[in-house]
Amino acid sequence: QGQLVASGGGLVQPGGSLKLSCAASGSIFRINTMGWYRQAPGKQRELVATITNSGTTTYVDSVKGRFTISRDNAMNTVYLQMNSLKPEDTAVYYCSARTSSSVSYWGQGTRVTVSS
Repeated sequence: QGQLVASGGGLVQPGGSLKLSCAASGSIFRINTMGWYRQAPGKQRELVATITNSGTTTYVDSVKGRFTISRDNAMNTVYLQMNSLKPEDTAVYYCSARTSSSVSYWGQGTRVTVSS
């Protein structure tokens, strides 16, 4: 059974940085798109960034210029480098992976808190 394991969340002051990681393990093959979503308290889950296996990226407007998504295809791992963090970035961040056969997987979520 395949799974995604996310790590790297924590407490950081406004203006600080964090890097999230998410590794796919088990029987997850031919991953096409990987991405990060987040869900803030009382809000719906929103898409933050995606990256295809060829390196094409997309970002929600609110994180453009501050967040960078990358991946290591050989390791089936996706990263989210978050700089210039703001209190409104506080949320539980979830990684996702979608295979070429349209099967989707979700990580367990990692909490990011931006507060002074």
